Amino acid sequence: MWKSLIRVFKKDNLYQQALGEACEMLETDGRMFEASVESLRRSDTADIAVDIKQLDKQINRSERDVRKKVMTHLVVSGGTELAHGLALVSVVIDIERIGDYTKNIFDLARRHPKRLNAGSLEAQLKALEEHTSKVFHDTIEAFKDSDETLARQVMDDYKEDISADSEKMTDDIIGGTVSDLEPPEAAAVVLYARFLKRIGSHSRNIATSIVNPFHRIGYNEKAGKSPETDIIPPEE
Repeated sequence: MWKSLIRVFKKDNLYQQALGEACEMLETDGRMFEASVESLRRSDTADIAVDIKQLDKQINRSERDVRKKVMTHLVVSGGTELAHGLALVSVVIDIERIGDYTKNIFDLARRHPKRLNAGSLEAQLKALEEHTSKVFHDTIEAFKDSDETLARQVMDDYKEDISADSEKMTDDIIGGTVSDLEPPEAAAVVLYARFLKRIGSHSRNIATSIVNPFHRIGYNEKAGKSPETDIIPPEE
């Protein structure tokens, strides 16, 4: 869907502005994510150079601004490109949610007295962290470049490397098979794993918007079917 959506945006100044703002929101999310992970995992204090709360407020304002631009365009155009407008609104909701979860990681860092170590689960947590970072940054590139191949890779990577690993780690801790973590550390690891999973999930949602029609955003791509077969592309 995204390629036809880009064609629409190039013809309309409001849509161009909205798309540019969405890209800036994703880049801001990326800065927040890296800083929050640094604070929780590689520092004994929550003191970082990035103002996470201020950036989160900035993303919230941008989300409202994108919605307003899309709504204004749809009113002026008579709603002829409704699916494309709704697709962008859906994407910025996911972008805003990623910002929320990165802020949650930072809040966890502020509440945890020292850098978080997962004990016997450290290798698994580090791998989950790295996979989430890769999926998130690949999503940014796929979104900016309308790269359907990379978007499909994001969708596969989330399922194989993030969702299942996060669930297993949580199940191991709650099921009592991990004995070397004190309750505060165990709780922090479970929360962190869940936050990473949700960041991966919202990244996947954004990736699906690149390959799917609007009504299938957030779902797997239908096998053997062109992602744009059930929408009418805008006239050139």
